[in-house]
Amino acid sequence: MPHAHISLITLGVTDVPRAARFYEALGFERKVRGAPQDTVAFFNAGTLALSLYSVSGLAQDAGFPSQARVSAFRGSSLAWNCASETEVNDVMALALKAGATELVPAKTAAWGGYHGHFADPDGHIWEVAHNPRFPLSADGRPTLPD
Repeated sequence: MPHAHISLITLGVTDVPRAARFYEALGFERKVRGAPQDTVAFFNAGTLALSLYSVSGLAQDAGFPSQARVSAFRGSSLAWNCASETEVNDVMALALKAGATELVPAKTAAWGGYHGHFADPDGHIWEVAHNPRFPLSADGRPTLPD
C-alpha cells in the first residue's frame, strides 16, 4: 500500500516571476534553478515543496476544458509524488476506488515524468506524479535539486 502524504503544493498564479519574487521575499528557498524562470518556480517549504505555476497552464494540465477554466478551476492542486510509474498507477486506482473523479489518466508528462490528475469529492485537484529528477527521501519528501 502506498504511503499517504502530501509532497508538493502547486499554486496557480497569473505572473510566475512576480509571485516567485514574493515567496523569495518571505524567505522561501528557491530551488531547481534550471527550470524555465517564467513558467514555474520551486521552493523548499518545510517538510514539503511549494511550486508556482501559471493558473492557465495548471488548469490545462488537469484537463479542465477551456470554457470551465475560469468558473470551475480553483487555481491550485495538491501533489502526491511517487517513487515509480507503477506507484502512480496504484495511487490513481486507490483514489478512484475511494470516490475520486479522474481528470486526466496517468500518462507520460511533457517534462519527462509520469503523472495523472484526480479531483476529490469536493473538487480539489490532486496530481499523482513520478518525477525522476526529484528523488524521494525515505519519508516521501521530494529532493529538489539546486
